[in-house]
Amino acid sequence: MATANVLNWKKEKVGTVDLVSEVFEREVKKEVLHEVVKWQLACRRQGTHMTKTKGLVSGGGKKPFKQKGTGNARQGSTRSPLMPGGGTTFGPLPRSYAYVLPKKVRRIGLSMALSHLVKEGRLFIVDNMKSEGKTNELGRRLKGFGLTKAVLIDAQQDEMFKRASRNLETFKYFPVEGLNVFDLLKYDAAVITKESVAKIVDRCTLEKA
Repeated sequence: MATANVLNWKKEKVGTVDLVSEVFEREVKKEVLHEVVKWQLACRRQGTHMTKTKGLVSGGGKKPFKQKGTGNARQGSTRSPLMPGGGTTFGPLPRSYAYVLPKKVRRIGLSMALSHLVKEGRLFIVDNMKSEGKTNELGRRLKGFGLTKAVLIDAQQDEMFKRASRNLETFKYFPVEGLNVFDLLKYDAAVITKESVAKIVDRCTLEKA
């Protein structure tokens, strides 16, 4: 079990916290991270794409031309897929791209993403996430901390901190329940509170899978 420093927003050490090896020191496997990210992105797809088939295109009640004597193939509707302006054959229909990924794989992937950040020194633990609700003040605080693009994770979402971070385009703030592999890998760093460490361990513990 490793020990990490707890910092204040001036990046001064104010304490320590134990990090469970199973969660924060796991061997990182790219194939597992890829599988979890692929699953996340598939679940996010709207799947609302659709084209009209012959039965959905308006019109088509009149026969385009007589059955015989034209030299053309016989046609019964102007809405046929063979005719200009007709329906689409085998076009896309609304569907869900979501699929089931085992909980064990999701938990392992999350712990690997956290371990990756710890190994590269891009995971920071702060004593709290409090704010007066001012975006300008929080932006200066994050810049002074040395961050330009990061996820901010709290044990419980603070409304004033959420309000202050809402307009910071390169930062994303959410509680432990919203912690995910895609965001951990997308952003340059992760900042978590001391209180959130225990909840993160609970999410990643395999015995609860």
